[in-house]
Amino acid sequence: MAKVLIVGSGAREHALAQTFLRSSIVSQVYVAPGNDGMTDENLVRLDIQANATTALIETVKNNHIDLTFVGNEEPLTLGIVDCFQEAGLTIFGPNAVAAQLEGSKDFTKSLLHKYHIPTANSATVTSLTAAQSTLSKFGLPIVFKLDGLALGKGVTIINDVAQAEDYLSDVYTRDAAAKLVIEEYLDGVEFSIFSLVGENGVVTHAPIAQDHKRRFDGDKGPNTGGMGAYSPVRWLSDAVRDRAISELVMPTIAAMANEGTPFIGVLYTGVMLTQDGPKVIEFNVRFGDPEAQVVLPQLTSDFYQLIMDLLNGNQPVAEWQDSDVYVGVVLAAAGYPQAPIKGAKVPTADEITPLIINFAGVKAGVASGGRVATVVAHDMNTTLAQQKVYNKLDQLGTDLQYRHDIAYQAIQHEVK
Repeated sequence: MAKVLIVGSGAREHALAQTFLRSSIVSQVYVAPGNDGMTDENLVRLDIQANATTALIETVKNNHIDLTFVGNEEPLTLGIVDCFQEAGLTIFGPNAVAAQLEGSKDFTKSLLHKYHIPTANSATVTSLTAAQSTLSKFGLPIVFKLDGLALGKGVTIINDVAQAEDYLSDVYTRDAAAKLVIEEYLDGVEFSIFSLVGENGVVTHAPIAQDHKRRFDGDKGPNTGGMGAYSPVRWLSDAVRDRAISELVMPTIAAMANEGTPFIGVLYTGVMLTQDGPKVIEFNVRFGDPEAQVVLPQLTSDFYQLIMDLLNGNQPVAEWQDSDVYVGVVLAAAGYPQAPIKGAKVPTADEITPLIINFAGVKAGVASGGRVATVVAHDMNTTLAQQKVYNKLDQLGTDLQYRHDIAYQAIQHEVK
């Protein structure tokens, strides 16, 4: 029997742990550091931070752990995969160079432009003067992306010239040499593709998902790490998905290999379906959160075997359910994302049953961070799945905050 280590602490990592625990091959899953809500049978939390690479390596050796799966982006961009490989340990994820697909927006845009992979027109600047002179090139709305990791909140969309000037002034007051990607605004339908990529270019793709970044109903308010998601997105055709994979995902995987930096791990492709076809918005180098919480429960084949096949360069068997839609709603602390208020009681798994709950910012049964948990329901269509999750949440009377319209796009198509 195999042992698996998940690196990370949030609801995504909880979903990953639960998926590995469904494997007939896996006897134990460790999560480092995890959180207090992770009390599943055969799940062990380790008091080791995700960036404590040396301690993680020693733990893997001492506990004879067979596979490490990195859940969040920061350890990947810092080179955890390189360190594990140097130590002769099995780990799934991109090395530090390949992780630049998320770690550097400039790296990504340069790669996309070089290989003529459809994306928004853009320019990268490193001074206030250059940024100001670029403003007029792309019109309004205009998109600003600070280079580097931003935990899902590094994108700013501005509709007004004066506001754009204020934004730039603020950025370059804080850092006179800030690297900023400025790009045209893409209008259309946004969705996410998760591709699991192995050695020798073997790849398999998960069902597509849509997440909801804005804090409030109707896509109002500030951007967050994600307030909910649903999958599959049935109202987008298989032809759209297949075109995005063939024109965006596979050429990017090939481009990385051609550059001498082959990508291995989870490639998250954020896609905008425009009037001109699908275009890349962004890449992440790990599962999204909360998308993972609605995608991973759909896997009906063995996750551990899938990952090991990828690492060995063998085309894996990946089977996904196709009867239901999964809807996940994020519970957040009041004041999130600007100033989360800690201390609200968090529902237990028993209170949520028979629905799925994945815990994030939880300590001693109360909220200890911004996003606290994701509650997931599934049913034969989106309308029924949404009703199921909100019926449960509304019964709780919780002080935690949540949107009330997750998956509204799909429901609009179902009621037509």
